[in-house]
Order: sequence, then structure tokens, then C-alpha cells
Amino acid sequence: MNSVLYDAQGPRAKRRNILYTVFFIAALAALVWWVYASLDEKNQLEWALWKPYFGGDTEAYSAYIWPGLQNTLKAAALAMIIALPLGAVLGIARLSDHVWVRGPATVVVEFFRAIPVLVLMIFGNELYSQYTDVSSDDRPLYAVVTGLVLYNASVLAEIVRAGILALPKGQSEAAMAVGLRKNQVMRLILLPQAVTAMLPAIVSQLVVIVKDTALGGAVLTFPDLLAAANTMSGYYGANTIASFTIVALIFVILNFSLTSFASWLEGRLRRGKKSTGAVLGVQEAAEIGGTAATGAGGTPGAL
Repeated sequence: MNSVLYDAQGPRAKRRNILYTVFFIAALAALVWWVYASLDEKNQLEWALWKPYFGGDTEAYSAYIWPGLQNTLKAAALAMIIALPLGAVLGIARLSDHVWVRGPATVVVEFFRAIPVLVLMIFGNELYSQYTDVSSDDRPLYAVVTGLVLYNASVLAEIVRAGILALPKGQSEAAMAVGLRKNQVMRLILLPQAVTAMLPAIVSQLVVIVKDTALGGAVLTFPDLLAAANTMSGYYGANTIASFTIVALIFVILNFSLTSFASWLEGRLRRGKKSTGAVLGVQEAAEIGGTAATGAGGTPGAL
């Protein structure tokens, strides 16, 4: 059976694909075996190292993982809440016709987008230490959120700008032709359509925010999940592999949940847009026809 994208495979192509599949499965099995043998040789698979997480004792979760997870979610949530609207404002500002609006927004976006987020976190930590009264306990959280907001708001601004520019120009031209001002066109016509198109890229950036919170735990002593893994590894007898495996699985679950929710939301938005049409009766259609003919909703031909 032929398709628009490809032709049906012949006997030789089928045999070749089967050989490729068998080779890939064998290579994957060999890699899994090598990892297992290496861990077993280093005694990293002993039950004593994994017992704190699967042995029924909840101390590891209540004393280390849960507090670290709370701090990770707190920092990520604060960064998302601030970065999303800030990025939208900067992205729209870059599309302004006024150079005094477009110029500063462009400088801010390009500047903070070019600096590594870790450098922004370190800079924020020193800034709060030297020029504010933020306590040493709260300073790592402030620094992590500041770095995440500055960097990700700049990236989100480019996503918003690209999503709006990707829409057909005819839509904004038609909206202006019926008398809408530019801010009305942006708010009522362009942004609602661009949100759906931008949603996958926006969610990908939100996943980056969740993962980048670990930089604060590695450098700024922020008590997040990564810091919890280091503490657990020392407390339970240097079970580094087990501790970081559990933390990695938690990050996978968090990011997969966020991506799944975004996919559901995107599908719901697309279905909602397809089903927003209203069915008009004969009287309503006649009134609309009269409005179109007269330009003022009166009877055709009235002066």
C-alpha cells in the first residue's frame, strides 16, 4: 500500500528492516547487561543500599525527599508565575511600532538570553547578599528564582514573538480593515490563536525551569531534590547510585506529568476552537444580512 509520504516496502527492504531491528535490540540488551554487570561488580545493587527507598521505611521520603521536592516545586512555580507574563510582555513589546518600546525590550531579551542561567543565579545571590536584607536562609531561593525568571522570560519572549509572527498577515490586516486598533488585534485576534501554536514550546521551557532548579542545589546550597540526594547518599552509607536514581525518577515523573497535561490542554483548546461556531436561525441571518447591506443594521436602501 502506497502513502503520500513513502512507497510500500519490497521484500528486500522488509528483510533489511528486520535485520536492523534485531541488531538494535541485541545492542540495547548488551548495553543493559553491561550497566547491570558494572553496578553489580561495584556492589551498587545490594539490597542494603536500596532498602531505605523500597523497604517500607518512609524516613528517606519524609525527612529528605519530600522537603527537597517542596522546595523544587516552590522555586519552579514562582519562576513560572513570574516568567510567563513577563515573557509575554517582552515578546509583544518587541513587536511594537514604537522604537522606544521595541528597543529596550530587545536589549533586555538579547542580554539575558545570552547569559547562562547559573551565572544569573550566582549574580543574584551576590546581589541579595550585598544590597538587601534577605536572610541567609532565604537567599538561595531568591537567587534561584531570579536567575530562572531572567533567563526563561527572555526565552519565552522569543517564543511569543515567533508564535505571533507565524500567523498569516491577512488576519491582522482584515481585523484592522473592520476598524480594530492594533492592541485589539493583538489581544482579540493574534494572541488567542498563537497560544495554541506556542503551547508545546512554552511547556518545553517550563520543563527546563523545573530541571534548572537543580543548579541551585548544586552551587548555591539550595535545599532542593538534588541537595536531598547528596544528603541521603551520605546518611545511608554512600548509596550514591540509589539516591540519584530515585531523584532522577522523581524529575522524570514531574516533567512527564507537566508534558502530559500540556498535551491534554492543547487538544482541548484545539477542539474548543473547532466547536465555537453558533447555529443561526432565519431571523438572525436576515438581520445580519440587513446589517451587511446597509452598514448600519437598518433596512436595505434606507438613507
